[in-house]
Amino acid sequence: MKKKSAPEKLAKKSHDGFSKFLYDYLPLIVFFACYKFTKTPDPLITATIYMVITTFFALTISYLLTRKISTVALVSGIVLAIFGGLTVLLKNDIFIKIKPTIINLLFAAILFYGYLAKKPLLSYLLGEQIKMRNEAWLTLSIRWACFFVFLALLNEAIWRTCSTDFWVQFKVFGMMPISLLFTISQIPFMMREIKS
Repeated sequence: MKKKSAPEKLAKKSHDGFSKFLYDYLPLIVFFACYKFTKTPDPLITATIYMVITTFFALTISYLLTRKISTVALVSGIVLAIFGGLTVLLKNDIFIKIKPTIINLLFAAILFYGYLAKKPLLSYLLGEQIKMRNEAWLTLSIRWACFFVFLALLNEAIWRTCSTDFWVQFKVFGMMPISLLFTISQIPFMMREIKS
C-alpha cells in the first residue's frame, strides 16, 4: 500500500477537522441563530427544521471530503431525523427536547454493554489515534458511559423545569463546554496509560 506524502496527510487532517466542525458545530450554530432571529410563531420548530437540514448537508459534505462518516455522527444524525421529524410533524417540541436524552442514553448503553462484555468499544472510535491497553479502554469506556447518563439526566432536569429559552441556551452553550471539561479531565489518565 502506497504511503501518503506529507502534503496528502496534511490535506487529510485538514479535511477531517473541517468535517468535524461541519457536523459538530454548524447545526448548533444554525439552530441557535434560527431560534433567536426567526419571526415565526414557534421558533423552536423552525430552528429544528433548519438544524435537520444543516445536519444532513454537513454529513453529505463531510462524506464527499473524507469518504467516511463517523459512527457517532451517523447515529446522531439518524436520531435527530427521527425526533426532529416528530417535532415538526406533530408540532410538539417535546421530541426535540428529549433528543439529547435519547442519544446520550443510547451511547451509554452501548458503552455499558461493551464494558460488561469486556469489549472496549470506545477504542474502535479513537483507537487509530490513541494506543492503550484493553483494560485502560474499558476504564475509559465506563467513565464515558456514566458521563453520558449524567448528561441525559441533566437534559431531562433542565427541559422539564426551565423555560424553552433556557433549554436552548443550555443545549448550545452548556452541553459542549461540560463535555469538553470532562474530556480534559480524562487526559491525565490517558497520558499515563499511553506511556505505560
